[in-house]
Amino acid sequence: MRRRFFVDQFVGGRAVLGGETAYHLGRVLRAEPGQLYELSDGHHVWLARIENVDRDRVEFSLVENLPVKEQILQTKLLLSVVKFDAFEFALEKATELGVCAIVPLAAARSEKALLAAAPKRAERWRKILLEASQQCRRRRIPELALLTKPEAAFSYNSGGLKVLFSERLEAASLRSVLEGQNAANTVVLAIGPEGGWADAEFECAQGCGFREASLGQLILRTETAVTAALASLNYALSRPDREAAKASADP
Repeated sequence: MRRRFFVDQFVGGRAVLGGETAYHLGRVLRAEPGQLYELSDGHHVWLARIENVDRDRVEFSLVENLPVKEQILQTKLLLSVVKFDAFEFALEKATELGVCAIVPLAAARSEKALLAAAPKRAERWRKILLEASQQCRRRRIPELALLTKPEAAFSYNSGGLKVLFSERLEAASLRSVLEGQNAANTVVLAIGPEGGWADAEFECAQGCGFREASLGQLILRTETAVTAALASLNYALSRPDREAAKASADP
């Protein structure tokens, strides 16, 4: 299976890959003229042939436009900042599981030192999203928003199914929340910090239309909750017949 890389644009039947990725392709993978790779600009995917390799620049000629399966389910993840190794693991797995956007949350119970350092990690987080997108052969890299307070993030997201995960006893099971939601195309998932959501955050989420859901009786780490929630959501809502209907409707 050919590797996929992201480029800024396709122009005149050609594309250029630069920076760190080009260096990795040229010096680490030892790419040579004539080799074929897949390239995406976030909208289209092309099979492309290497024409020239420099130290930090790889030039391609486009060979064939490749069909792309449209992802019907659009999922946004509101993810509270936790210890960075766990947070970054969650970013990687969320990308592999198809999220379209990730909003880091400065929750009331997030560690203050982590929140202070978070803006400096944004570039590293984007790199994680890029590399994970290339690895799982996505067409588009997930968007990464700025650090946001939960109350603001809850109010920004209107429409679609909205789920706030909680360990409280009154929280409904995710299965019951997803029942009857087969037609949902847009979902917002909110996952709290290690100390859980504050009362004010629960109230705000409920006022903004979020449904409180549980992933079971056991208390999960944040990165485990991200993986379990997205896998469950994809299983329940990413039906093959919906994907096929969308593909046949596209010109």
